[in-house]
Order: sequence, then C-alpha cells, then structure tokens
Amino acid sequence: MANQSQLGFQDASSPIMEELIEFHDHALMVALTICSLVLYLLTLMLTEKLTSNTVDAQEIELIWTILPAIVLILLALPSLQILYMMDEIDEPDLTLKAIGHQWYWSYEYTDFKDLSFDSYMTPTAELPLGHFRLLEVDHRVILPMESPVRIIITADDVLHSWTIPTLGVKTDAIPGRLNQTSFITTRPGIFYGQCSEICGANHSFMPIVVESTPLTHFENWSSLLSS
Repeated sequence: MANQSQLGFQDASSPIMEELIEFHDHALMVALTICSLVLYLLTLMLTEKLTSNTVDAQEIELIWTILPAIVLILLALPSLQILYMMDEIDEPDLTLKAIGHQWYWSYEYTDFKDLSFDSYMTPTAELPLGHFRLLEVDHRVILPMESPVRIIITADDVLHSWTIPTLGVKTDAIPGRLNQTSFITTRPGIFYGQCSEICGANHSFMPIVVESTPLTHFENWSSLLSS
C-alpha cells in the first residue's frame, strides 16, 4: 500500500512488477548518465575556448551518431522482453472474469459452478476500523498465491480499466470486447487498485481489492461460497 511520503513504486507482488521496477531503474540510470554527460559538455563549452578540432571533427560526429543508437538499443531490448512476458499466458491454473459497470465490478470464477459476485465500494460510514477509505470493498477477489491466474476483462456500459499497481496489471475493460492478462502473486496479502479510466461521475468510487491466500484457504473459501 502506498503512503504519502513514498517516492518509488509499491513493493512488487508479482514477477512482472519486479521486471517493470528493474526496467524503470535501468532506464533511470541511462537518463541520469545522459544528463550528466550533457551537463559536463555544456560546462566544458562555456568554460573552455573552442578550437577547430572540436567544431569540425569526423570522429565526434561519428560518436554522437552511434552513441544514441546504442542507448536506444539498451532501452528497447529489455522493454520488448517485458512486453512479451506480459502478453504470455501459458496454462493458467485459474480463470477470473472481471466485468466493469457504472460504478462497480462483477466477478465470475469460470472454473467453478455458480461462483460469482458483485464488488461495491464500502461506504465511509460502514468502513471497519483500520480499513482504507475509498479503497475497501464489500466482496474481495480471493486468489491462490503462486498460481498462474488469467483475468478476462470486459465492460457492460462504458470504458473501464482493471488496475492493480503492485501486481503490474492494467488492462482496459471495453464493452463488446474481451481483453485478457495474467499474473502470479508471489506472497500472501491484500492488494488495492482502482479503475484507471475516466468512466463517469463516480469513476473514483469503484476500487479493486485482491486478496492472495494459500491454496488451501482459497479452496475452502470457494467451496463455501459456491455451496
């Protein structure tokens, strides 16, 4: 869960988010190196007298042509790798369908019979002590940890976006279309998110809560809810 003084990302809870944070740090170091080099060259040009060797030199032109290409390659290769990893869905253990409405979410566990529910934001007046305002819901999404989960996302009325930052998941919910993504939770916990698409007046009041539990707890919950 993010706090007011936090400057970086939330702690990663999935392999994809770990890769995204690592790529962010990698790109940040590349940008810092470029800014430092440009600042050094600007300082050098302002303090030193220019000569014909620095103004007209084939070697310098060759360097400042090839060097940016190398930098772009260093950024493109890990970026493409992460994009392919995010689109890869290989034999999921569980499939969850999320349907966006104005302004709440509906969930269907397609691998179980009659296991579905609506998830509404908990009103502030009914919020239990210690829970987060505008982020808690009446029915959480319960998922088994360390198991590949496929999410099928769509919408019933307008555009929505199913987003969990700590899991590295952000997929648009489009009426008449099924989008899918997958993730694996690496630790137990409660992960909060919100609709990231401007979907109307109550756009900020349709949160998402995913609770990652051990497999035995998930089986007990699913059997109790579907019975």
